[in-house]
Amino acid sequence: MKKIIVSMLSLLFCVTGWAGIESDFPGKQSEWNGGARYDFHVQGRDAILVVPQKARPGNPWIWRPAFFDAFPSVDKALLAEGFHVAYYDLTHLYGSPRAMSLGHDFYQYMTTEQGLSKKVTMEGFSRGGLCSLNWATKYPECVACLYLDAPVCDVLTWPGRGTNTEGGQLWNDLLKEWNIEDNGMDYFPGNPINIENLKPIAAAGIPIFAVCGGSDKVVPYEKNMEVLRSRFVALGGSVEVIVKPGVDHHPHSLENPGPIVDFVIRNQPQYQSKQYYTLRGKFRNAFLKFDTTLEGRVAFLGGSITEMRGWHNQVMDMLRQRFPKTQFDFVEAGIGSTGSTPGAFRLQHDVLSRGKIDLLFVEAAVNDDTNFFPPVEQIRGMEGEIRHALLSNPEMDIIMLDFIYDPFIEVCRQGHIPNVILNHECVASYYQIPSINLCQEVYERMEAGEFDWKKFGGTHPSWFGHKFYTAAIARVMDLMWKEGIAQTKMTAHPIPAKPMDPHSYFNGDFLDIHQAVLGDKWSCVENWDSEIKVEKRRGFVNVPMLEVREPESKLTLDFEGTAIGIFCVCGPEAGIIEYSVDGAPVKKLNTFTDWSGRLFIPWVYMLESELSPGKHQLTMWMSKESDKRSKGTALQIRNFVVNQ
Repeated sequence: MKKIIVSMLSLLFCVTGWAGIESDFPGKQSEWNGGARYDFHVQGRDAILVVPQKARPGNPWIWRPAFFDAFPSVDKALLAEGFHVAYYDLTHLYGSPRAMSLGHDFYQYMTTEQGLSKKVTMEGFSRGGLCSLNWATKYPECVACLYLDAPVCDVLTWPGRGTNTEGGQLWNDLLKEWNIEDNGMDYFPGNPINIENLKPIAAAGIPIFAVCGGSDKVVPYEKNMEVLRSRFVALGGSVEVIVKPGVDHHPHSLENPGPIVDFVIRNQPQYQSKQYYTLRGKFRNAFLKFDTTLEGRVAFLGGSITEMRGWHNQVMDMLRQRFPKTQFDFVEAGIGSTGSTPGAFRLQHDVLSRGKIDLLFVEAAVNDDTNFFPPVEQIRGMEGEIRHALLSNPEMDIIMLDFIYDPFIEVCRQGHIPNVILNHECVASYYQIPSINLCQEVYERMEAGEFDWKKFGGTHPSWFGHKFYTAAIARVMDLMWKEGIAQTKMTAHPIPAKPMDPHSYFNGDFLDIHQAVLGDKWSCVENWDSEIKVEKRRGFVNVPMLEVREPESKLTLDFEGTAIGIFCVCGPEAGIIEYSVDGAPVKKLNTFTDWSGRLFIPWVYMLESELSPGKHQLTMWMSKESDKRSKGTALQIRNFVVNQ
């Protein structure tokens, strides 16, 4: 790193280098939680820098203007993540203009001479919040994000015009520092809750994370951070809040600082530079619903990456933090091995039946690819999900996610985007739905050496890996909610008059298996299970199933629509079926999959997908033929699927 010498600042601070960056840093050296700590003075004020053992790219840093080493769980965790931890004592300056000037000189030295990031994370505990917020107002271009903990946002609540000795002295100290008379304090220009002070922070897109005690008697939450949050959000700002029920002013922070640490990391410029998203259309209806009605219903539709504990749980927590008073109903509709075609047909039953959906997440790229769905099915399935969802509620906001799995890595290495992602992106573009290419992001981070495929967790990411998915979602929310600040009421999304493909499954639904007429070898097992000891998916065991295990016995089903299929489980005994619709020539379908030997895998087989509208009849039976890998000639059907 090339060092730039700024002679005036060097004389001002009486320092010449920095351990871990250029050279030994002067002052008292010691160790602090695994980092090299340096204590020194700047213009007679205490300063501390803790240097990590290995700095993250871009040299990010967090700066406390008050109370170093008090409740330091976040600082310790960020130090371990490669952040520099800085302290410059502005504790008793009450966020004054003098404090702003001193702080800016300190910032200039850290960034210009010592190469720390131009975007600092400000950390404000209690009265330190007053300083951190005011500094962000004065210098928004210098701030990445704000972490506040029980922050003073209104000096009339703290120190206040109190009568006790300590409060009175602190109040007088504030008046003296600001050179204001008591009778001029009906309006205080340095209060962070003032709209004019919040506007520069919101306009710069600086997000805030706050932790507060719900029973804080020193700096009451409802008169400080709650007021700030309400006004900041109205300006288009992003705020996440964790309110600790029954907790007073102390203890600060969280025993598990993970949510704060994740927030700080994902809001660093270097981190955000590798995120890939496309902002389309409008995306503020859900925000307005959550913030004004204090109610919201959010659905997650996808495969096993959505079903597992991971990104969708993290997003649920994030939404609760962004809207701490809102009561959410979360619809967790992930089912392993299912892609967009199953998603289109189960959308009504698994998602829309729960009530009006305000925000929907959809993902299917991995399963559409690994399950060998052809491009036409990828379009029909994804359009089926999106169009059906919007027709059910035109005000619904939707985000499309494109995840990564092993085969996509080589495609990215060759400089291409996987075809299935391109196909889904066509649907997102047609319906003006924002989308996030997490496949490209994860690939580039691995190429940059941030982590390897094993640490990420592979196709089914570790908790660590899922954080990258959540961070990108948070970024899109921040940008689109800020972009839509002029929208003050919910509006319908425009729905194209014609679908991309007239045979897309946007009228998809289930047909009850009990409607079928069964031959003598068929049975309806009301609580189906198998004695074969292989894995079975949730929702596809101990449920009603139509089952046949011998050839030639026929099933018939009368239905109305343009497409018909079966939602079945294909296990070790999966056979080959023969079928005909309306007496057409007989077709054969092998239901044994590459996974059937070790799993009763849920699978949607479309038997006919381009029928003329109207009534039809399906006839189906088990063939005498069988796949050589199969141990039998069996079929279990959980649902018929129909595009009505």
